[in-house]
Amino acid sequence: MTEGTPRHVGYIIDGNRRWAKKHGIPVYEGHLAGYNSVKEVVLETFDQNVKYVSVYLFSTENWKRGQEEIGNIMNLALRMLTADINIFQDNNIRFLWSGVEQGLSKSILKALKKAEEVTKDNTRGTFNLCFNYGGQLEIADACKKIIQQGISPDEITPELVSQYIYNSAIPPVDLIVRTSGEQRISNFMLWRAAYAELLFIEKLWPDMTKDDVSIILKEYIQRDRRIGG
Repeated sequence: MTEGTPRHVGYIIDGNRRWAKKHGIPVYEGHLAGYNSVKEVVLETFDQNVKYVSVYLFSTENWKRGQEEIGNIMNLALRMLTADINIFQDNNIRFLWSGVEQGLSKSILKALKKAEEVTKDNTRGTFNLCFNYGGQLEIADACKKIIQQGISPDEITPELVSQYIYNSAIPPVDLIVRTSGEQRISNFMLWRAAYAELLFIEKLWPDMTKDDVSIILKEYIQRDRRIGG
């Protein structure tokens, strides 16, 4: 990792539906274009020596969307986890999933677990898929685990809580990038984002390319991160 490069970048992919509307095509085509951008942007981020990349693909709040759209997103996720799993293998990238099982189909859950298993020995970088994920729920689940362990209140510290969040070995996120001009983090990585730099981009997610990654990382490197100091 070159000096100044973030260790962990999180992408909130936003704007697929607006992109489809802008181009006068079905919403599914927008999600498909967004999926193709995920592959290009994530691989370029690893190529630029970032070690951890998290992508917010589907939140626990996204179940409020129409059934057809949810079905299309699930099909694209299944494609990532099955037909495109070779991308992780070819690039020596480990796949991890952060989220909850509730609501997901057996086929999706099986594919998530298989993707984690077949890529577990890959060492170049770690891709963390936030899928059926919510930041507040992650913290609540960590609290439940702590209580179940019988840990006394006096022993609870931020460091302890960090040991019980999803995939606890993943470090704090250094940079969160959100597209489509929206300026909020929408329940993403709440615990890990305590000192994250935030970057909001006007582009809709399907318009993102690998060229944008250099611009994003350059912006991060130029910032003065004092982290309370």
